[in-house]
Amino acid sequence: MFTDPAIPGQVFPDHVDLVVEAAAMMTVLAAQRLERIDEMRREALHEAARHGRGLTEVVERGIRLELAAALRVTEHAAGSLLAFAEAVVHTHPAVLASMGRARMSERHAEILVAAMWELEPAFHAQVLEPGIALAEAEPVGTFRRRLRALIDRVRSATLTERYEQAVSKRRVVVEPDDDGMGWLHLYAPMVAIHAAHSRATVIAKTVTADEADTRTLDQARVDAVLDLLIDGSVDTYAEQARGVRASVFVTVPVLALLHESDASRAAAGIDAPAVEGIGPIPLSVARELAGGARGWTRVLTHPETGMVLSVGRDQYRPPPALQKLVKWRADRCMAPGCGMPASRCDVDHHVDWALGGHTELTNLGPLCEGHHTVRHHTDWTIEQVPGSGGAILWTSPSGRRYLVEPERAVPAFRPVSSADAPF
Repeated sequence: MFTDPAIPGQVFPDHVDLVVEAAAMMTVLAAQRLERIDEMRREALHEAARHGRGLTEVVERGIRLELAAALRVTEHAAGSLLAFAEAVVHTHPAVLASMGRARMSERHAEILVAAMWELEPAFHAQVLEPGIALAEAEPVGTFRRRLRALIDRVRSATLTERYEQAVSKRRVVVEPDDDGMGWLHLYAPMVAIHAAHSRATVIAKTVTADEADTRTLDQARVDAVLDLLIDGSVDTYAEQARGVRASVFVTVPVLALLHESDASRAAAGIDAPAVEGIGPIPLSVARELAGGARGWTRVLTHPETGMVLSVGRDQYRPPPALQKLVKWRADRCMAPGCGMPASRCDVDHHVDWALGGHTELTNLGPLCEGHHTVRHHTDWTIEQVPGSGGAILWTSPSGRRYLVEPERAVPAFRPVSSADAPF
C-alpha cells in the first residue's frame, strides 16, 4: 500500500497488492474450474448409465480424453485433474471452500489432498482440519514440512510396526542410462541414508576446497561414494577428508526413552524421537543412537519444556554448543518458506556484531547462503521477536512483514520483578 500526498487520507494498492489480488482471483477461479470438471464427469457418467453403457472404466477413459483434448493437456494430466476435482468436491469439501475464499492456493490444496490419499482413513479426521489451518497460514514449503510432521505425529503410535515392515524391503537397484551412465538406487532406512549423504557431502566439500580440484560438489560427492563402495576407503584423499565421519542430529525427549513402545509413548502424549531433516524414528532406533552410536549428535531435551540443557557463549563466533542449539531450534533456514536444513546453513547475527549485536541465542538464527546474502545486501531487514522462543520477523523492501516460527521454540526467561514476586 502507498499514499499520495496530493490526496490526503487515501491509501492505494502497490504492485505487490495487485499481484496478490490476481493470485487470489486465480485461486477462486481454480476452485470453480474443479467444480465444473467434476460436474462434467458426473454428467458423462449419468449419460452413459442412461444409455446402458456399464463399462465404467471405458467411459472414464473417454471422459479423460475429452478433457485432455479440450484443455490441450495429456490424458495423464486430465486424469489427475479429474481425481483431484472429485476429491475436493466430494471427499474434502472444506478444502474446496477454502480455495473458493482464496484462503489456500491450488498448490496447497494439491499437497493436502495428495497427503490424504496416502494416509490411512483412520487418521483422516485428525489431519484434515489442522492441515487446512496450516495451508491457510504457511508458505508452500513450510506447509509441506509441517503437514508431514503432523501426519508423522498422528501415525507415530504405529511407527515401529510400519518401520519393521518397510526395512524388510531394503534393496539396491541399478538403472541403466544413456552414454554409459546409470543410477544406483539404495532403498534403506532414511537415518542411514541421511548419514551416508552427510559424510559424502563433507568429504566432497573438503576435497573441492583445493583450488586445483575443478570438480563440482555433485561430481566430487559421487566420486567419494564410489571410492568408499569399491575400494572400501578414501586413503588416496587428503588427511582431513579421510577423517570425515557422518554427523546427524537425533532429538530424543528424555521421557520417551522410559517407554517400552511407540504406542505407550504416544498414549502418554510424548513426542517421538526424530532425526533432523527426516522426522520421527522408532524408539528402538532412538535408544541405539542415544546410547552412544558414533557419528550422531544426541540432543536430549527437557521433559516439560523441550529446552536443551547448558550451552556457552561470550565470543563473536558462536561456540559449537550454541551453534548446535541455534540450528536445532530452527531445524531449517529461517527465511520465509525456505526448506534448507539448518545443518547446511550459516549462523547469522540478526543485529550485526559490528553494530553492537551480541553472540547469544536471542540474536542468532540459521540462514542458507542465498538468504544470508539477501539479508545483508538488500533492503530486507530481520529481527528476532523478543520472548517468542526464536521467531524471526522479516520486513520486505515494500514494508510487508513475514513471521517465521522455529520448529522448536526454546523458552524465553526474564528476571522476576518485585511486583511479580509471589512473596
